[in-house]
Amino acid sequence: MIELIGLSKKELEQELINIGEKPFRTKQLWQWLYFHGATDFDKMSNLSKDLREKLKQNFTITRPKVVNSQLSSDGTHKWLLEFSDGQRIEAVYIPEEDRGAVCISSQVGCAVGCKFCNTGTQKITRNLTTCEIISQFMTARDVYNDWTVKDRKLSNIVVMGMGEPLHNTDNMIKALQILTDPDGMAIGRRKITLSTSGIANKIVEIIKASGVKLAISLHAPNDEKRSQIMPINKKFPLDAVLKACQDYQKLEGSRYITFEYLMLKGFNDSLQDARELVSLMKKYKLGAKFNLIAFNPWEGCGYESSSKNTIRAFAAEIEKGGFEAPIRASRGQDILAACGQLKSKK
Repeated sequence: MIELIGLSKKELEQELINIGEKPFRTKQLWQWLYFHGATDFDKMSNLSKDLREKLKQNFTITRPKVVNSQLSSDGTHKWLLEFSDGQRIEAVYIPEEDRGAVCISSQVGCAVGCKFCNTGTQKITRNLTTCEIISQFMTARDVYNDWTVKDRKLSNIVVMGMGEPLHNTDNMIKALQILTDPDGMAIGRRKITLSTSGIANKIVEIIKASGVKLAISLHAPNDEKRSQIMPINKKFPLDAVLKACQDYQKLEGSRYITFEYLMLKGFNDSLQDARELVSLMKKYKLGAKFNLIAFNPWEGCGYESSSKNTIRAFAAEIEKGGFEAPIRASRGQDILAACGQLKSKK
């Protein structure tokens, strides 16, 4: 049996031809899968009964198993999802007044090993398939019955969950192309943000193929500090990452890049650190916005969050240098769903 979720349109067309169907059926089936969110062939009412039987004999439509579901006091919703081989990941829905974002994972575990990230303590097991990447968002839509309604709750996607998406480039590109396809889920490219720790040689490739927004997990103003908390910096130092960001902006024109910056008490939160960040952006002539994030503690971590006053002073110093620096409100801390807290194994 062949799994339909995750096949490209061309692959889906070929599979239908293989069972004796005409190519025009591709668009019909695609819309049932990705616009209506159907998981039952019998519900596909504009397909003949004979075709539906043929589809049932040859194909499957699956979702991951929801092992656990937690709802935060602030409305954030976290799911522990299990795939057919028993591997598990976490995905999170973060509601806002005018929109809602689903944070999806790209790997089981993570090989990057950032010192401040709970996910990084879970060693890499494997990449997620295209189906497994897409089906996290589809599961969230199922839960909120958010398929064919006019005003959708689940409007945005952030690829900021477990794993490093640029270590899973091929599956990630294919998933983003399916998520943004206008005949299906039709998520706007500017409503999807992909976050990377800085795999410099893959940044332009994935953005060129998908057209989504880019976020860089920066977290330090220089190589010395960044290498202490992000081992990946030894392979891809700041110069390589920021030159890749320059290439991205040449490709995307005026689009700014979001730099995520976790505020760690006494480590990267001084006014001098803020001035270094401003100088770095000006040196590379980057259109940038900083998201300042209060550190979300987890058991066994060796860091504390900067104080609110320190974060506000840091933001003011960056803004004085000409760059936006909003302070991101932490969501879902009471269910370990906040930034850097996701983990599917104890």
